[in-house]
Amino acid sequence: MVDEFRDAFQRLIDASVAADPREFPSAVNRVLALASRIPVSERELALEALAPLLTGDHAAPGITADLCVVAGALVEMGTDPGPSGPEVLRRLRAIGRGAIVFARAWQRTGGGHPPDPDSVTADDEARVAGALGADAPGATMCWWTVARHGLAAKTMLSRSGVRSHVRRDPTLHAELVAVTNQLGDHLPDLHQVRALLRMAEAGSALILDRRSGRAFRVLFDGIGDNFQLHTLLADALVGASGRGLDGDPPDPRWVRAFRDGEPDPAARTVRGWWNLVAHDGTWVWNEGVPAEIPTLRGEHIVVLDEQPYPRSWNARRRHPQVRGWLEVEEELTEEEADLWWKRVAPAEPAIPDPTDDATPIPEPILAGDDQGAERIRGFLPPEPDPVRAAEPPPQAPPAPTPMVGEPAPRPEPSRPEPRRTGEPSSGGTGLPPLPPGVSNSSAWGPTWR
Repeated sequence: MVDEFRDAFQRLIDASVAADPREFPSAVNRVLALASRIPVSERELALEALAPLLTGDHAAPGITADLCVVAGALVEMGTDPGPSGPEVLRRLRAIGRGAIVFARAWQRTGGGHPPDPDSVTADDEARVAGALGADAPGATMCWWTVARHGLAAKTMLSRSGVRSHVRRDPTLHAELVAVTNQLGDHLPDLHQVRALLRMAEAGSALILDRRSGRAFRVLFDGIGDNFQLHTLLADALVGASGRGLDGDPPDPRWVRAFRDGEPDPAARTVRGWWNLVAHDGTWVWNEGVPAEIPTLRGEHIVVLDEQPYPRSWNARRRHPQVRGWLEVEEELTEEEADLWWKRVAPAEPAIPDPTDDATPIPEPILAGDDQGAERIRGFLPPEPDPVRAAEPPPQAPPAPTPMVGEPAPRPEPSRPEPRRTGEPSSGGTGLPPLPPGVSNSSAWGPTWR
């Protein structure tokens, strides 16, 4: 079986480089049919070999888009992305820029919703040519392929190692955010890419428990919202199985649902432990995400205060395809904790004014379970650069000013993600099959080209 897969994969590589319309579609199908039946190590070798082709320098744009989808499918089977993960993100950045040019030209030439990428026509290219001139074919090609690049990027960003790469490359992160912000209304999958990019923005926090005065530094990844953060904090800190904070430890079934398990219908509703508060006294709402928690001296600070009213929520991850984890890196000494307590706002027992429009509505108790600009083969005009409207690149947190008795800050550790083996997940959140009509297009471009 391994030899068969290697032969099929070599056919895929050869057909990609040669842009052979007779061999490429069948090679894709053969690789995907065999991939789930071979060892993970073989799939990892295949992804490593595929990475150079994902740069777009060796194959036509449509072929490159299909190869990104193939890479995503292999990752969905439990294969570590390796170098293919960052390459897929870089392709989305490049193709996304061209797609932004197309979408803006569409608005300037009559408005309305742009066509579905898989259904773009010669008439659509002719329309944007009125604004883009000779750049219209390239921008249209970017629009035609951007959805497939977005699907592959969504799968890659569900893996911890790829998110870590983005965290270390703030320029790539900011440019991907710009692409997803500007195209998300047209391509809903890019909203999910944006959410996963936000997940990459925070990986640690300093936790201060008001009742005991103790302080902990925690590391985490794969946290999709503060419901998940809240529950995993309770698992790490409460009771004898945690760090001994007062309260009842969470039901293990809740914890599994927020780490890597399926929700248990018999343990659906989580009961809250604290009111999460930022260092400045503002509330950290469970509906938010860790990246939104205010920072002080480069640290996301969460104060555990008494709940002003009971809270509850459903035990399920916002991103079911993403594994979540949280662990205590260290407990600060009493002297270190005292220094941090001097920097945070005092307890505020009053409930925020519900008539204040700036105050979010508290989450309800849930009873149900509702379900530098690169040019793309000369495609882009040299100006303006559509990414310049993006928010500035996130900067690495500055090293906190050393305090007496405080240990020197350490770099964020990289925690390997456990591998899966077997078939792709069937929960509807993974990478779908190749888009219809793509691989059998004789020129790997729209049929009219």
